[in-house]
Amino acid sequence: MILKPDKNKIRQKSHLRVRNRVAGTAERPRLNVFRSLKHIYAQVIDDEKGMTLAAASSLDKDFKGTGGNIAAAKEVGTAIAKKALEKGISEVVFDRGGYIYHGRIAALAQAARDAGLKF
Repeated sequence: MILKPDKNKIRQKSHLRVRNRVAGTAERPRLNVFRSLKHIYAQVIDDEKGMTLAAASSLDKDFKGTGGNIAAAKEVGTAIAKKALEKGISEVVFDRGGYIYHGRIAALAQAARDAGLKF
């Protein structure tokens, strides 16, 4: 009998390896991304204080459309960049959350860059 590996456990192990090296500071916080099948979420986090400085997701009230596609990821990326720039954050460290830099993750990152965030 062939057992399929749990992809979420593999992703979590990869994320832990990345988190051992990547940490957000007050000057350059961490832009964390989480995606589910229906929605996508992004947070700007200061790991020294353990605080979320800005957050955006496809569940926000001003979000229109479905949350599980590339268009939604682009909209969330633009929203997180605007919220971060309003708080005076222009540079971040990108944390892809163990996901492959492809599809929705890449679209969110590119939209955030286009909206003014540097990483």
